[in-house]
Amino acid sequence: LPEDHARAKKLAEGLAGIKGIALDASAVETNIVIFCLEGKWAAAQDVVAKLSSHGVLAGAAGPASIRMVTHADVGDADVERALNAFREIAGH
Repeated sequence: LPEDHARAKKLAEGLAGIKGIALDASAVETNIVIFCLEGKWAAAQDVVAKLSSHGVLAGAAGPASIRMVTHADVGDADVERALNAFREIAGH
């Protein structure tokens, strides 16, 4: 579980650096990361579908909110893949 929390923190810190993602990475203390999409982002369910096409699983937690969870089956490479998928979707 400590590894899951560390990976969630790494994910949160990476997401917080992407324009249009509202997330206070310092508030992430468990393996659950919830954040809001702002600005030019599509609706959360559309972003979740795009993430899925990149092999990244996430869930819409509202019209503009996404929930991601790290667990035993999520490694460091998976966190990087998720961040790269967000960057690609965001056009960075």
